[in-house]
Amino acid sequence: MIIDELANIVGPGNVLRDPEAVEGYSRDLSFVNPVRPACVVKPGNAGDVEKIVKLANETRTPLVPVSSGPPRFRGDTVPAIGGAIIVDLSGLKKVMRVDRKNRTAVCEPGVTFGELAEAVEKEGLRLNMPLLPRRLKSVVASMLEREPVTMPKYHWDISDPLNCVEVVFGTGEVFRTGAAAGPGTIEEQWRAGSAQREAAGPTQASFHRLIQGAQGTMGIVTWASLSCELLPTLEESFFVCASRLDGILELVHWLVKLRLVNECFVLGRCSLAAMVAKERPNDFGDITHSLPPWALFFTIAAYDYLPKERVSYQTGDMMDAARRTGLEPVKTIGRISAPALAEAIRRPAGEPYWKVRHKGSCQDIFFLTTYDKVPALVNAMFDMAHDAEYPAADLGIYLQPLVQGTNCHGEFNLFYDPEDPVERGRVRALSARAVRNLMAKGAFFSRPYGESAGMIMNRDAATVAALKKVKAVFDPKGIMNPGKLCF
Repeated sequence: MIIDELANIVGPGNVLRDPEAVEGYSRDLSFVNPVRPACVVKPGNAGDVEKIVKLANETRTPLVPVSSGPPRFRGDTVPAIGGAIIVDLSGLKKVMRVDRKNRTAVCEPGVTFGELAEAVEKEGLRLNMPLLPRRLKSVVASMLEREPVTMPKYHWDISDPLNCVEVVFGTGEVFRTGAAAGPGTIEEQWRAGSAQREAAGPTQASFHRLIQGAQGTMGIVTWASLSCELLPTLEESFFVCASRLDGILELVHWLVKLRLVNECFVLGRCSLAAMVAKERPNDFGDITHSLPPWALFFTIAAYDYLPKERVSYQTGDMMDAARRTGLEPVKTIGRISAPALAEAIRRPAGEPYWKVRHKGSCQDIFFLTTYDKVPALVNAMFDMAHDAEYPAADLGIYLQPLVQGTNCHGEFNLFYDPEDPVERGRVRALSARAVRNLMAKGAFFSRPYGESAGMIMNRDAATVAALKKVKAVFDPKGIMNPGKLCF
């Protein structure tokens, strides 16, 4: 029996069949239908993962890799079919290396942002993080999902900050990408001076791109390397507020183009309030009413050499750009301090997670686009929310410049009460309609999850056909997270 064989690999205590323990993996806060897995297996090292995948091939058992803890939102870790086994990687906790000279860190998939941020800071480095990830979010999972990071200045490619990975493909074969491909083990490479920083390869291929965004349908990553940035010696942070989006976006363009800022992102008043509100009654509403419709947040940083001079001239150039757009940088808006927010975004979000603190759940709609299309997409979303009788006061918005400001991550946060069936149904219908309409207006959904995946993937039959060919190479028996994406 496969349960006994799994116990022989990881030990009996690391195979969970208790209904209460298994139930937590059968559903999340998405609208994906719940499916109970057969069991949960917790490998202790990469060798265990390889043995589990080979066993699953022999028995044709579906595997669903999970590395982040709850709350989960996207449905990608909920089994699509019965009899699946959850491979919980949260116990793989090693920070394998931090290399300040090459600004690189290597870690296993169970390492969270809080844990890795603390480790790299000891070496004078900082992570290019997503905006306030949840406390139990895996760093490796976030990079594999291509979650947007807050420092576009150091975002050179859409796959950044991911560099190299070790992956056990669905065939059971272990493979290393990029500079880690060889020769020798990574320990031997370290002794020779290699840092696993180059993502492309081996040869002309960029195999990490097959794994990113795949939602565990190609294989299981057992470690990854990522680029880090130097810890600033001196830093200043600012808000810019506006009632209209156009001027804010123009200023963002110049700030990023001139490489004046590190962190840089735009928030609608609802998302900003949700991030900073406490659990006190009326706190969310009080903060929301004190905020402008749009807030741009950014930091200016300097390092070891002439830090005061560097911050001074960059601040002067920033002020010139702000004047040209008719906007004024400030240190506080309402009850929110820019330095306090700068400190908060260097760590994971507190508990309860900000997306569930307001009303209990949140449905995210996110896509890539260009600056010129953002205002029309935002207006379209407000119109659809109005038609669906979804309150504008509960519509969060997050805009994140990416890849040196050449494109933008757009995200709408639909906060709702999951215990209210009417509200839940309204948000579910609004989400589906919004994806269709935003696609028609130029939004590019590069990361399709859950119910929207079929709608998004089926718009391009050639891409689906190509992905199925790739899947047949790396997971010919279809054991890796079947039912997700177009598989």
